[in-house]
Amino acid sequence: MKIFEAVLSDRGSKYAVSGGACGSKAEAQAFLKALCRNKKFAKATHNTWAVMLPCGTPLKNDDGESGAGMVILRMLEREGLSGEIVVVTRWYGGTKLGGDRFRHVQDCVRYYLENR
Repeated sequence: MKIFEAVLSDRGSKYAVSGGACGSKAEAQAFLKALCRNKKFAKATHNTWAVMLPCGTPLKNDDGESGAGMVILRMLEREGLSGEIVVVTRWYGGTKLGGDRFRHVQDCVRYYLENR
């Protein structure tokens, strides 16, 4: 499991990105459970994630951040990356970000892909 904290912040919201090997839905759930053992991540507003399983099945979860899981999944598909889960974590800072939140999710995924 790789965790990159404080990847970016905007108007009070803070973002982190993490990821690791994942071959099934059960492994995705186990990864999220392990991530949320860290109280900081358990208290996050959103832990949005996606994975393209080795069998070609896509899995994603927006965790209340509508559309963000699909943004992550599309980026993984473009990279041809399967068998690796990517989780973008957001701590809400009190100001709505509108469409900028999707750009921030993309920036976090890009950061993960470049530094994994």
